[in-house]
Amino acid sequence: MITVLVAAFLIVHGLLHPGVWTAPQQPGNPAAFDPGHSWALAAAHVAPAPARAWALALAWYTALVYGVAGAGVLAGSGWWPTAALVAAACGLLLKGVWFDPWLSVGVLLDVGVIVAVACTWPGSVF
Repeated sequence: MITVLVAAFLIVHGLLHPGVWTAPQQPGNPAAFDPGHSWALAAAHVAPAPARAWALALAWYTALVYGVAGAGVLAGSGWWPTAALVAAACGLLLKGVWFDPWLSVGVLLDVGVIVAVACTWPGSVF
């Protein structure tokens, strides 16, 4: 049961990345944050369109790697912790470069994945 819950968490958390970053903006209703605005890329004079494209690409990559990690948990493989660490690091990179306080919960979840893998918790999936 724990294995299914861990796998479901990794897959769902991964799928939330492109869901949040590709959410359509309603006219007249400002979005929670703008994927085209990155504090780091703005300092490097990167235009909003390429910044948005990089954000979406990194969000989809993060989702893919989280999905692979979740599938690895279900398969009982020994490599899923590495995939989970890569996915969490990509998620933190995404949220750090395009930081917005609205993404703080995602930061906590990615840090939680790193801590759980480092502590080999829950032990039944390792």
